[in-house]
Amino acid sequence: MQRIRSDAGASRGAAAVLTIWIHRPDDPVPGAPTGPLAGVRAAIKDNIDVAGMPTTAACPSYAYEPSEHAPVVRRLLDAGASIVGKANLDQFATGLVGTRSPFGAVVSPAAPELISGGSSSGSAAAVAADEADIGVGTDTAGSGRVPAACCGVVGIKGTVGWVPTRGVVPACPSFDCTTVFARTISEAAAAMIEMAGHDEADPSSRPRPRDLMIGEVARIGILDDRALAGCTASVLTGYRATIAAASAAGYDIVEIDASAYFDAGALLYEGSFVAERNASVGEFLASAPPDADPTVASIISGAAELSATDLARDIATLSAHRRRAAEIWDDVDAVLMPTVPEHPRIEAIAEDPIGVNSRLGRFVTGCNLVDWCAIAIPAPVDDGPPVGVQLLGPAWSDDVIWRAAARLRGEAEPPLLGPRIELAVLGAHLRGQPLHHQLSSRGAAYVTTTATAPTYRMYALEGAVAKPGLQRVADGGGAVEVEVWSLSPAAFGDFVAEIPAPLGVGTLELADGSTVTGFIGESVALDGALDITDYGGWRAWLAR
Repeated sequence: MQRIRSDAGASRGAAAVLTIWIHRPDDPVPGAPTGPLAGVRAAIKDNIDVAGMPTTAACPSYAYEPSEHAPVVRRLLDAGASIVGKANLDQFATGLVGTRSPFGAVVSPAAPELISGGSSSGSAAAVAADEADIGVGTDTAGSGRVPAACCGVVGIKGTVGWVPTRGVVPACPSFDCTTVFARTISEAAAAMIEMAGHDEADPSSRPRPRDLMIGEVARIGILDDRALAGCTASVLTGYRATIAAASAAGYDIVEIDASAYFDAGALLYEGSFVAERNASVGEFLASAPPDADPTVASIISGAAELSATDLARDIATLSAHRRRAAEIWDDVDAVLMPTVPEHPRIEAIAEDPIGVNSRLGRFVTGCNLVDWCAIAIPAPVDDGPPVGVQLLGPAWSDDVIWRAAARLRGEAEPPLLGPRIELAVLGAHLRGQPLHHQLSSRGAAYVTTTATAPTYRMYALEGAVAKPGLQRVADGGGAVEVEVWSLSPAAFGDFVAEIPAPLGVGTLELADGSTVTGFIGESVALDGALDITDYGGWRAWLAR
């Protein structure tokens, strides 16, 4: 990819709004005309690739022009969202303050004298300022939750690996997550469902377990006074009001010891894991680019002195912290914490850039290291700037904590992931194909792209919409590419009722030996049809 200099969009808007954006085209990148996110405007953090727009990671001399969309961007477009621009961030996603950018500090739209939080500052501020309906960000150490608190919006950080990070400038690849901001939980959850799902080309991607059995939240863990030391009065007021709301909603409230969570979080910057940031962009920063943020450069370059021995020790230490943190789930189903202990003023960052940033990470940094998921929501405050709380759960309890958070907020129930029925599609219902809307309009969630066992023949069928027919054979079969999607039982039944003859659904065997419901064709319709098995999939046949 050719490195270029980015257009900061300097002719747009007032100064406070201008710093939200690094690149904002005159015309949005349009999404599919139909889909669950049709009409939704998306702001993309500028460390995530959007083809046709530069990726700068808030460092103009680092900028490059990506040749393709990151998978999360492609999935949003396929779901109907449009991309309205690339949003500002703390440079190289290193910071929780929103001020570490040569494009300017991003302020909180709710209180311009205060920070927006980082590193996904522009993505959250774009939503809070109604410049976008959703903001896509990242979260390694809290960057998908701190800006939500400081801007007064919702931020969802999924289970590590559930949402692809391919096409994202890496920070710490072991813990990076792609996240979303919105004004309501339902809006954020709908976007997350479209963005999420296994990406076989992404080495950090993790498929959602198919036999996942997670119940509802009944017991919520809260922090003791010692863990809350240092929180401002407004943060404590918002936190305690949320605890009261949880109790009123019928949840059992249990005080917990979260020391293992905090110990794990301290390892990310105080230990050797920061060496991953140096491995990602340290060589570039060593060239002393003139637009490097000095605080960011010092943090990343300082990690060059760490040794493999340091990392080995910290990996072992983290394993011990992770085991202790998992014991919390013996007593509670979710944990409620403040998102930030304070909401700093812009000038406070200039006076103490490292110290303020470190304090902001207290409640958020441990989440990815102990393999939890989280949702950040605004906390109720009578007066003053926005502050937030976060509800955290064990890996893969994402939709369970969304639902609990909605109850605490008094919001409509968000779309849920379970119970779900998985369905393999191989033709006109694939993403981007003419009948995909029959899945997306029913809230289908992408699971993975894989192939059948090598025991099938695929045929091209004529009709108003061209489609394949699949037949299992005893000999001479081949593997056929399929996408696996999941639907609620009601949506699945509604979808199946719409399938016309000669197609139907049956049990397909996948390449890994597992089975899933999928499309099959009636034998009478396949007689004399064109055999296209050797192409390996419908898309390859269309592109022949």
